[in-house]
Amino acid sequence: MSTASLPLPRRRGRRSLRALLGFGAATFAAAAIGAFAVRGTATEYDTLVRPSWAPPSWLFGPVWTVLYVSIAVAGWLAWQRAGWGPALWSYAAQLVLNAAWTPIFFGLGRYGLALVDIVALWLLVAATIVLFHRVSRPAAGLLAPYLAWVSFATALNAAIVTLN
Repeated sequence: MSTASLPLPRRRGRRSLRALLGFGAATFAAAAIGAFAVRGTATEYDTLVRPSWAPPSWLFGPVWTVLYVSIAVAGWLAWQRAGWGPALWSYAAQLVLNAAWTPIFFGLGRYGLALVDIVALWLLVAATIVLFHRVSRPAAGLLAPYLAWVSFATALNAAIVTLN
């Protein structure tokens, strides 16, 4: 019998609400590092030589907003089912790499190093999905669009390294 089918305790009430807010705050912090620590990213992005399939800069904000909400809810769902354990350590590590990418890419202009970061991010998101699947399939499912977007962003980062 898989762990995902075992009846695990759910955390309810105020503690659960505080945890949801905590996951939201942690995810917001990762987003804020990218949004506030490095200003003018749209302008810099527009000046890069990009592949023809690169999206316009205005698209990133709406996509990441939806993804960050999904990331926060996924972490909270996994926590509700299993508490803090390996799945959430992986989750936390991917948030750190997520937060680091924008300052590396835009702040430092180190596109190759950013590619290393995003490949590691992709691996951690994939690992987190596997670990979440064992405790909460909905949590794992909420991370699937994130993995798809990070896959696309990895290809875009690699193309920018090549073209610039």
